Amino acid sequence: MAVSRRLFVTAATAVATLAVTGVASIAAAAEAEDPRYRIPVSPDDSPSDLVRKASQVRPTARQIAWQRLERTAFLHFGVNTFTGLEWGTGDEDPDVFQPTGLDTDQWARALRDGGFDLAILTVKHHDGFVLYPSRYTDHTVASSSWRDGQGDVLRSFAASMRRYGLKVGVYISPADENQYLDGVYANGSGRSDRTIPTLVDGDDRSRGRSYTLPATDYGAHMLNQLYEVLTEYGPVDEVWFDGAQGRIPPDKVESYDWDSWYTLVRALAPDAAIAVTGPDLRWVGNESGIAREDEWSVVPVKENQYGRTDWALSYDTPDEGSQDALVTAQPVTDYLQWWPAECDVSIRDGWFYHPDQQPKSVDYLTEIFFGSVGRNAVLLLNVPPDTDGLLHGTDVVRLREFRERIERELPRDLAAGARTTTAPGRITVDLGREQEVDRVRLAEDIRHGQQVERVVVEAFRDGGWTEVTGAGTIGASRILLLPTPVRARRWRLRVTAARGTVRIAEFGLYRSRV
Repeated sequence: MAVSRRLFVTAATAVATLAVTGVASIAAAAEAEDPRYRIPVSPDDSPSDLVRKASQVRPTARQIAWQRLERTAFLHFGVNTFTGLEWGTGDEDPDVFQPTGLDTDQWARALRDGGFDLAILTVKHHDGFVLYPSRYTDHTVASSSWRDGQGDVLRSFAASMRRYGLKVGVYISPADENQYLDGVYANGSGRSDRTIPTLVDGDDRSRGRSYTLPATDYGAHMLNQLYEVLTEYGPVDEVWFDGAQGRIPPDKVESYDWDSWYTLVRALAPDAAIAVTGPDLRWVGNESGIAREDEWSVVPVKENQYGRTDWALSYDTPDEGSQDALVTAQPVTDYLQWWPAECDVSIRDGWFYHPDQQPKSVDYLTEIFFGSVGRNAVLLLNVPPDTDGLLHGTDVVRLREFRERIERELPRDLAAGARTTTAPGRITVDLGREQEVDRVRLAEDIRHGQQVERVVVEAFRDGGWTEVTGAGTIGASRILLLPTPVRARRWRLRVTAARGTVRIAEFGLYRSRV
């Protein structure tokens, strides 16, 4: 969006004014702020106290940058690609990994042409096989005969993404079947201070920057691998953790050292968003790519297990952030936190490549786009490389078709440059002549939090204002689809309920070309 139309709606006074702001200035201003991304909750807070506190929560600069991405990609790649499994065993022969045609430039071109701005590579999945030559395990690409043991998928991936203008993300699985077999994962060791990096025989690194952090034996293993990834492969923009435990005997458990992992990531990659078992963004709660109809970025959270950010309510509850949800969660809530949703889904049925599977249709992907990006979430679409080390040609075509479809769904903002007026609680746009509209795109200026609870969109027809569509939450992005095109010259956005001062950053009107 080149221009922002802002509506300032104060809940108490309902006084409105208008300002014009560019996206670059929004990011610059956020960098200069010290946002309150989490606010403590007291057992004595009344329902009105909870709503007031929720209205005061602000995102960090890294969260604002992440939410602006909208479409991100996942690349599940590893030994599972060659064994046909989705969850590996940890005792795979590394030599099974043979992507003889690996071309990460092809990945980057396909993702760029598909409209993606960031890609996350499974540097280590649950099996523990690592896609770079780590000093801390032999279960890596260096133990494969592929490229004579000199291959480094992570280095190639990172270089290619940057070459084609994409940001770099890394997935490092907390679960590690190989380290369980090696007696490190879930070995019952206690937490003690560990020096990171832990230098090994023949280590080529100087004894320079190091950190002392509490960790178990396996926690230290993870810290050392995080240190390698975050110091040797250039800037990283997202670090992705899940909370999975290994497939180990029920009497075994590894309590993850979240606090130490978060501390190290913040120290080495301060601009990186930590997902989805992390403080910056959360899993939406399903793997279908669809957010809730009303998705709040401010939700009640609690701290578990060494500082892990966790849901106060269930991860899959239908309502995470309304006033009712805040009240229900209050007895177990530590904070109200800016914790926006990421919607993960695979373009194929599996997360890893399987030759008998086909990509989802363009129609299906478009539904996912509107159900994620159109509902205040960021889409994370998995596109798995095949056994040659390429994105399959069918998937590459589908990605391009997906981008082209979205461009036809939202071709040109008819309101761009139109005459805009404001009144208490309203924005009115005059298109200059009657035009058909069937898509409405809204956004709040989330530097000032998420405030809208209800909003209606109206068209002036037959001498009066007629409600065309409405919504609950807006947040960073809300896209409303009209069942049939509506023809009108004047359009109005009216906020009917809000937690605090509302600042509208976008009121876009579109006529799809589908």
